[in-house]
Amino acid sequence: MTGTNISHTGTNIPTRKARPPHVRDTRESRLLLVLLIAIAFALITVDIRGGEESPVDGARQAAATVFGPVENGVAAAVDPVGNAIGAVRDSGDRHDRIAALEHENAALKTKLGSDDRNTSKVRQLDTMLKSAGAGQYGIKAAQVIAIGAAQGFSWTVTIDAGARDGLQRDMTVLNGEGLVGRVTTVGPNTATVLLANDPDFTVGTRLEKTDELGFAKGQGARPLSVQFLNGKADVKKGDRLVTFGSSKDKPFVPGVPVGEVVRVDPSGGDLTRTVYVRPFVGFTKLDIVGIVVQAPRENPRDMVLPVQPKKPEKPKPTPTVTVTAQPNGDLVDSDGKVVGNINEKPGSSASPSASGDADPAAGDAANEQE
Repeated sequence: MTGTNISHTGTNIPTRKARPPHVRDTRESRLLLVLLIAIAFALITVDIRGGEESPVDGARQAAATVFGPVENGVAAAVDPVGNAIGAVRDSGDRHDRIAALEHENAALKTKLGSDDRNTSKVRQLDTMLKSAGAGQYGIKAAQVIAIGAAQGFSWTVTIDAGARDGLQRDMTVLNGEGLVGRVTTVGPNTATVLLANDPDFTVGTRLEKTDELGFAKGQGARPLSVQFLNGKADVKKGDRLVTFGSSKDKPFVPGVPVGEVVRVDPSGGDLTRTVYVRPFVGFTKLDIVGIVVQAPRENPRDMVLPVQPKKPEKPKPTPTVTVTAQPNGDLVDSDGKVVGNINEKPGSSASPSASGDADPAAGDAANEQE
C-alpha cells in the first residue's frame, strides 16, 4: 500500500509503506542459506580427505555417544516378545472368553514369530562361534541395531557394543560367513562398522593354496575388485580368498574368509592382475556379528574356509556292442561270435544246433498233447 506526502511545492510525492520490523530481507536469507550449504559441503570434503585422521572425527564420536542409547532403546522397543507376554497375561481379566481366545491366538502367533527369529540368531551365533574356534579368534558378539550411520554416507552399520565392552577402533568384524568390516567409531555402548563393500574399504588378501597376494576394494552392491601383485598369477573362477592380516593384527587379523572369484580379467602384460570376488557375507542381511578382541597366536591360513563340496564324478561311459545280422538270421558281434538269431522265439535256445538235434518223438508227443 502506498501513501502520499505533500512537498513544500505542493506536489504529491508517493511514499512506500514501511516494512514490519519482524520481516527480514529475502536477500539476506538467501545468502545465509547459500553460506550454510557451502559450509556443509566444505565439512564433507574435509571429512573425506581426512580419512582416518579426519578433524571431524571427534564430532562423530560425540554423535555416537549421544545417539547410541537412542538406537539401543528403539531396537529394544520393537521386540514383540514382551508385548506378547503382556497380552496373554491381561487377556483373561479384562475380556470375555471369546476375546481372551482371540488375544491368546494373536499372542501365540507373535511369540512364534519371535521364536523363529531367536532360532535364526542362535543359528548365526553357533556358526560364528565355530568359525572363530577354527581361527582361534577371541570375539565379542554383538547385534546390528542400525543400518547406515547418521554422520556419514558410507556403507556402515551400528552395533550394540562399545568401549565398555572392550571395543577399540580398527578391530576386525566378522560373522559365520566371513569378513564383515572393521570398527571405525567407538562410543560407550555402541560402535560404527565400515562394511567391506564400501568404496573406501581396502583389505589385503591371500589366495587359497597358491598364497598369491592382492588388495580387495569394495564396490558397493557389485563384487569386490581384487588387484593381485603378480600380473601372471594363476587365478581361476571359484578360487577363494582370505585376509592376509595387518601389522599388530589391526585393522585385520589373518585368515578371515573374504569371498570367491567370479570373474578374471586378462592380464594383458600388466604388472598386476584384477579379478572380481563375490563376498561370502550378505551385507544387506546382517544381524549377529563378532568383533575380534583377541587375535590368534598363529596364522590360521585356510582353516576357517568352509569345506568345499566334492564335485560329482562323471558317469562312466557304457560300452556298446556292434551286432551284424547274417543272411541266415544269425547275429554276429565285432569279434565274429554268434550271439543270437533274429528268427528265434523268446524262450527258445539260442543255439541253432540245439534246435536241429531235437527228438522228433518228443515233438510228436507234444503235438498230440496239445
